[in-house]
Amino acid sequence: MTLTEDRSAAAVARHAMIVSQLRTSGVNEPWVLEAMAGIAREDFVPAAMRDAAYIDRAITLENGRQLAAPLVQGKMLAEAEPTKEDKALLVGDANGYLAALLRPLVGSLDVVDPAAAKDVAKGEHTLLVIDGAIEELPAALTATLAEGGRVVTGLVVRNVPRLATGRKTAGMLALLPLAEIGIPVLPELAAPKRWSF
Repeated sequence: MTLTEDRSAAAVARHAMIVSQLRTSGVNEPWVLEAMAGIAREDFVPAAMRDAAYIDRAITLENGRQLAAPLVQGKMLAEAEPTKEDKALLVGDANGYLAALLRPLVGSLDVVDPAAAKDVAKGEHTLLVIDGAIEELPAALTATLAEGGRVVTGLVVRNVPRLATGRKTAGMLALLPLAEIGIPVLPELAAPKRWSF
């Protein structure tokens, strides 16, 4: 198979992702579909998984983390509603698929690895996107948001990951779970273990 044929097969798979995964699940925002149609998802997975880059489930990456299913990232983008006025913070991989999707949609994008998210410096971000499901939002991430700043993340509620959003108001931030969805859990952002009966 030549590189041209490979790219053609990938383009067909990308189109199928948009038509059969995103559109049929309610992700119909033209700017989300355009962003996801323009980024080669196969460039962000291990070589052995390139043919499966567009499947509707998470893919394990070489670093042990997971690339969420396309639908998860499409819904996250749609809920985030990024604009060129946003100073965004992504908790995830600076060279990952979600960073590549977000970067052209916002005014600026800072990225912090999940392992360092509990120690991130205070900032004035207007949008926080967490590429994975968390059990609780670290105070440092709330502090990095400007008043009125928005959050889109996965949130584990009773052991089930859900898409969740929030907005910082009067210095406080609460997350509202929206829908159950298979967002890979970030072990670095697990809640401390608590004693129970």
